[in-house]
Amino acid sequence: MYIVHFIENKNVLLNQLRKTVPAEGEALTIKGRKGKVTSVTNIDEKTIHVQMTMDPVSKSKAAADNTKKKKR
Repeated sequence: MYIVHFIENKNVLLNQLRKTVPAEGEALTIKGRKGKVTSVTNIDEKTIHVQMTMDPVSKSKAAADNTKKKKR
């Protein structure tokens, strides 16, 4: 069992106890966001840091209805 720290730009996304270590280039989903593993660093026997790049979240602008409604 390994303690895996998922990190993006010096921000810790997730700490997880796992049986396997993710490989470089592997696609993962963390907290509903998709990303890829860029590097894997062994700190000691059980602790592993995984650097990730997350895909940017595109915010779509919903069509706003600005018409006034009559009160009845």
